[in-house]
Amino acid sequence: MRDNLPRLSVRIDFANGTRFGPGKAALLRELTATGSIKAAAHALSMSYPRALKLIEQMNHCFVSPLVETQHGGAAGGGAFVTELGREILRIYDSVCTKSAITHNEALAKLTAFVAE
Repeated sequence: MRDNLPRLSVRIDFANGTRFGPGKAALLRELTATGSIKAAAHALSMSYPRALKLIEQMNHCFVSPLVETQHGGAAGGGAFVTELGREILRIYDSVCTKSAITHNEALAKLTAFVAE
């Protein structure tokens, strides 16, 4: 039964020290949905400073920013995921999906050894 299988969590460690995993991916998804760092952090039960730190890491570790911000004013501020950010997230999600499918049988075998 699929519901009993453990979830596979993928974190990619690049040669330059850059890391990209479930936390940063979730933050990009929430930023896409909310357009707000504060709202995205809240939705993930993450502190605002932590969200800012993750965004700063992502923006400095790739060839161009994954998230851009617009300061307030008459139209209000916000944050948005760039085209590169959306592409990184799409590729990451593909890696996660393919990994889960590929290792489905092995995960089922491992589950047999887990204490109830």
